[in-house]
Amino acid sequence: MADEAKPLSRSEREAIIKDKAGWVIVVFAALLAINTYMGGSNSSKILNNTIDANNTWSFYQAKSIKQTDYELAAQQTLDPAKAKKWTEKAASYEEGPEGKKALMETAKKLEADRDHYKKQLPWIGYASTAYQLSIVLLSASILAVSMPLFWSSFLVAGAGVLLSSQGVLLWF
Repeated sequence: MADEAKPLSRSEREAIIKDKAGWVIVVFAALLAINTYMGGSNSSKILNNTIDANNTWSFYQAKSIKQTDYELAAQQTLDPAKAKKWTEKAASYEEGPEGKKALMETAKKLEADRDHYKKQLPWIGYASTAYQLSIVLLSASILAVSMPLFWSSFLVAGAGVLLSSQGVLLWF
């Protein structure tokens, strides 16, 4: 008579799932931690870029006001020397490393970077949710001694990896 394979008992199946799921939970938790770090980093970058852009636009506005003051003063004076001096001073607010043109470029770059991080952030949040769900499914697979739940956690974590990659690369 051929040896027939005896079905595994519940405790034996539970031990097999616990052994596998324990290590997988560690990996999924690490993915969640990395993803959470990226989300926090993006949130900080969004906040910092918003503040820096606002400060840069405020500096731009202050220069515009000063420039307008000098232009008005140059137009209203009867002294040609003062008019020339104030016209030159007004023109100086346009160019240079802290001129209005440079400030505008800097502010627009900060806003573009901020907007890029804003586009990434939701995807990273969705990925975190997927990683959390995959960990819940793994835990449930241990309690229910269910290999289908065990393998479904991989599908959900795979979705999390796709969502994380979308958050980082914005490939669509």
